[in-house]
Amino acid sequence: MPVGHDSATILSFEDARRVVEQQSACVRKNGTETVDLLSAVGRVLAEQIVADRDIPPFPRSTRDGYAVRSADLAMLPATLDVIGEIKAGEKPDRIPSAVNHGQAVSIMTGAPVPAGADAVAMVEYTAEHSAARAAPQNNLVESKLVENKLIKNKRVEVTRSVAPGENVVAQGAEGKKDSTLLVPGLRLNQAAIALAASVGKSRLEVFVRPRVAVLTTGDEIVDLAAEPGPTQIRNSNSFSLAAQIQEAGGEPVLLPIAPDEPGKLRQLIEQALQFDLLLLTGGVSMGRYDFVEQALAEIHAEFFFTGAKIQPGRPVVFGRVPAGDAGYKYFFGLPGNPVSTMVTFELFARPMLEALAGMSPRKLAFLHARLKSDVRVRTGLKRFLPAILSGEFENAEVELVAWQGSGDIAATARANCYIVVPPDREHIATGEWVALLAPGMRV
Repeated sequence: MPVGHDSATILSFEDARRVVEQQSACVRKNGTETVDLLSAVGRVLAEQIVADRDIPPFPRSTRDGYAVRSADLAMLPATLDVIGEIKAGEKPDRIPSAVNHGQAVSIMTGAPVPAGADAVAMVEYTAEHSAARAAPQNNLVESKLVENKLIKNKRVEVTRSVAPGENVVAQGAEGKKDSTLLVPGLRLNQAAIALAASVGKSRLEVFVRPRVAVLTTGDEIVDLAAEPGPTQIRNSNSFSLAAQIQEAGGEPVLLPIAPDEPGKLRQLIEQALQFDLLLLTGGVSMGRYDFVEQALAEIHAEFFFTGAKIQPGRPVVFGRVPAGDAGYKYFFGLPGNPVSTMVTFELFARPMLEALAGMSPRKLAFLHARLKSDVRVRTGLKRFLPAILSGEFENAEVELVAWQGSGDIAATARANCYIVVPPDREHIATGEWVALLAPGMRV
């Protein structure tokens, strides 16, 4: 349940994450629009995609080789008569009507397997040669080919048996006609786009992207174009968040920097709440001039938590504001240190944004790799520390990036993941398996 402004609620990472997931399941999705197929890449599907015919529409060979009756290969080597050849896209009238006992058909990958054949012998286990046979007495054309009524005919020797169905995809095995292939709530990747194309969908109905307001606070922050004073820094947080919002399927709206002045801050927050989601950065710690929670409380905000037991990002805030007929507008107060901002977005803001974008709920999943060098930290907080995953093939290793704390953007830019250290671990030795957070990855 939400808590009032005066009740500090600091949750474990797992409990805070569950609260966000529960609230994400309650949000109202935006409307939909129809876009062309390539414009739908990365968007969230809002319609059901069904098969317009069986997939594949015929039994399909998955290998170059010979379509055979598997029973003919019970004794090896087996020599079969080659009665034809089928390439991918072959016209139906050029496909042999049936493969009988002792026969085979040369076939290419993707070609239809003829009736009678129940498997494909891979070309690697065959040897084709020519043999003479008597021409049929009633075939005048073949009889005139050579005077002795013998013609050249291809035969193939097969040295490896096949099981029924081997190297063949049965008709409709990937999808029956009128079956559901893609469901609403799916974020469209290259495979989904290919599947939609395969059933003739040139345009797709997708959810409208949520508009996410980004409000950076603090007198020490200046715009990119401004010359920072001796104690000021440029506004990097708005741009890291904008990049994360776009990658997660939203449309960022960057608002002016909010000064450490309660009245102006409240005005900008009220403006920001016109959008689908509000992300504030800075002003949520315990400093004398951290006014964000105060401003939110003045507009009747409810707080689900005002901190999480993590590092970086401990002072993260999550709550909602009544919005009349729209129900509620949700907000996150993210810590101002740049790495804290990026980490807390991934851990907490992303699932809410994805829900607003129309995505079906997904759980946060960690990868695992062996530790390349020792990790030593203090206990008490679950830590997400910038790291580099490297190695080749199955031999992945991970190690921490040398960094100067949650303000070190340069170190984080060199990293490609975060090592996750449990709150009760003080030392993790080289070679141990550790959990990793790969930004954007979900199951």
